[in-house]
Parts: sequence; C-alpha cells; structure tokens
Amino acid sequence: MSRTPNPCDNQTGGPERPFRVTEDELERALRDTFAGRAATPRPLAADPAAVAIRRARRTGHRRTLTGLALAGVATALVTTGMAQLGGPTGQQGTPTVVLGDPRGFSPSPLPTASAAPSPTGGPLRAELDLIVGSRLETSGGEQRELTSVGPVDRAQRVPDHGGWLVISAAAPAGRTLWWVPPNGSAPQVLLAGADAVAVAPDGRQVAWRDGPNLLAAGVVGGQLIATARTTAPAGAVPVGFAGDAVLARQPANGGFTVWRRAAGGQPGAVVHGVLSVYGALPDGRVVGLVSAGTPRRPCLALLDAARDLAPARTACGPELATDGLGGISRDRRWLLINGARKGALLVDLRTLETTVAAHPAGPALVAAVAWTPAGVALHVDATGRLVRVRPDRVVAGETPTASSVDGATPDERPVVVADTLS
Repeated sequence: MSRTPNPCDNQTGGPERPFRVTEDELERALRDTFAGRAATPRPLAADPAAVAIRRARRTGHRRTLTGLALAGVATALVTTGMAQLGGPTGQQGTPTVVLGDPRGFSPSPLPTASAAPSPTGGPLRAELDLIVGSRLETSGGEQRELTSVGPVDRAQRVPDHGGWLVISAAAPAGRTLWWVPPNGSAPQVLLAGADAVAVAPDGRQVAWRDGPNLLAAGVVGGQLIATARTTAPAGAVPVGFAGDAVLARQPANGGFTVWRRAAGGQPGAVVHGVLSVYGALPDGRVVGLVSAGTPRRPCLALLDAARDLAPARTACGPELATDGLGGISRDRRWLLINGARKGALLVDLRTLETTVAAHPAGPALVAAVAWTPAGVALHVDATGRLVRVRPDRVVAGETPTASSVDGATPDERPVVVADTLS
C-alpha cells in the first residue's frame, strides 16, 4: 500500500521501500548495530582527555621554570644588595633594599642614599689649604700624604694650578724647599741645606741663603730657572720680595737691605731703622715697621724699595710688636699684625696718612698669616687652633675666636697654605 509523499517526511523524492519493515524489525536492527559498534570501537582521531592532560603537564612545566627563574632573580637581587650594602654597621644614610612589603601589597618608594648632615659646630674646615702633620688637606676636601717631607714651616700655592711650594722647618742641616706636583706624584726637592728660604707672594720666585751667598731664581714647572747669585751681607737672610727685588733682614745687627738682582751688583746698604716688612703694594712701596717718633717706638711706614727702603710716609699710634709676623690683604687695604699686648690688631692701611686706626683682632699670631680671595685672614694661634679674621666684623666690634681644625690632633699645629697673590 502506498501513500502520497509529504514534503515534511524524512524521505526524499527517491523510490519507496520495496518491502514492508515492521517496528520490531527496525528496533532489533538498531540494537544489533549499536552492539556491534560497542564490541569493536574505532579509535578517535583526537583524545580529549589526553589533550587536556598534556596541556596541564605543559602548563605545570612552564610554571615550574618561571618559578625557578624568579627565584634566581630574587637571589641575584639579594646577593647584589648585600654586596653593595655590606660594610661597617651603624653607618647612617645607608640605603636598604626591600624585596617585599610585609604590611601589604601597596608599593612604597625605594629609599635613597643621603649624605650625613654637616655638623653645625665643632672642628672647622678652612677656606685655604692646610698642612696638618704629614697631610696636605685642600680647601676642597682632598688629602695627600707628604711622604718624607717632615715638619713644615711655611707653604705657598704655585700659580696656574702648578702645585705647592713647601718650606721645611729649620733643622741642623738647614731648610729644604719641596715642590709638590699637582698630579699626585711624590714631592720633589728643589733646595736642600739652605740657611733661609723666601717665596714671592705670586709663587713665581724664590730666594735663599746658602753659605756666604744670596741667591734667587724663578719657579717654572717645578724647576728653578735663571738663578742669580751675590755675596750676602753678614748674616742677611731673605724674608720677602718687592717685585723682583729681594728683601733681606740682618738679625744680628738689625735692619734690612734690598737686592735688586735685575740690575746686577750687590745688595744696597743696610737700613737699621727698619724693624720688619709685611709686604708690597702694587706701586712697589713696602709696608713695614720702623723706629720713629719721640720717644722712639715702632711705627708703621711706607718704604720706597727703589731708594733702599727710605720711608715715604710714617704713622704712629697703637703699640706694636716687633716680631715681624703679619700680612697684607689681597686688596692691600688691611694689615693683620701683633700688638705689643699679646693680641692681634687689624690696621686699616688707608689711615697711614693720619693716626693709625687699629682694631683688636683676637689671638696673637705665632706663624705666617694668609688671606683668602674673599678677604678673610687665617692664622694659627699658640694652641694650634685656627683663627678667622673678617675685617668687616672686626670693625663692627666682634672679636675673632679660635676653632679646632678638622682632623688635627692636639699635638699637631696646622700650617695655613698661602694662596697665590696676583
């Protein structure tokens, strides 16, 4: 029996079945088909379980390698931090490496190294170079050991960053003049066994006494050049310069003489009325101390070096010491010297035409005085401490006091290095 095809049936427009299939037969055929398939299963093209397992293993492997790498990085960081931060304990301002914040996950800024705060009081660092014991300490904080130089009496900078000239203390074998190169090399001996040595304020000339002779030379590149020689007056030793002229003092007989070596010949006649000289002015006149007045007493004077130190102007006033210690400021306005009452005095050189204006300026000088480019006088007192004299404050009534020097021990007396005076 046939029926009309329905468009919604599973059958297409093909031929109809040639025989009748009952429902029981169809059910049995389906059971046989499934049973056969279950008995002989066909392998799947891709096993989902195996794929998942392999993926899980690969993920675990990658996580393991990542963990090892992170552990290595952390170890390197810790090792580097320990290498950088290792050192004496208790040092302030030491940075700390923080690998994790136990207080939470919020990031915190990394600490930075900071310099220890400068002390507000205590030892003083000078504006000029100092020689403390066997160390040369520059105003910039550098230190150099002056090997084999020994005790130092005076020191002077060489112009154009050419190093330092260092004069040893007096010894039975005489004095030694050293040149300390600026490149860190060992000091070199320029003179040895000299009776006395004087260095010009500009650091370009040196004069010395050697036996019966008075000598002078220029200083270039750590060498003495164009040496001049003359027979020295009895006992005369060089103490300073006025331009190219050498100023020599006669301790035994008293008085000074001038050797104008550029003109040749012998030193001039000894001027017995000159007691001390402190330096030269730009016009060539020398600031000195002479015996003048009635009654006779030490007075300041301007001396003419071209006329054998003949006084050009004399001014008396405060009682002054005759030890010869003192120095003129770079602007040639101020003179720091010792008074007769065991204290330093600051003298305004503009008042030499009238009554000398002098101001108490703190502890007395026991060695050379050096002036900074800013117009501050530095010297060491009898206790080995450093005294800073500021003219503006002294004139205003302030009395300078002494301060200990940074790095100096109680048994060391620092030497102030004179700066180059142009």
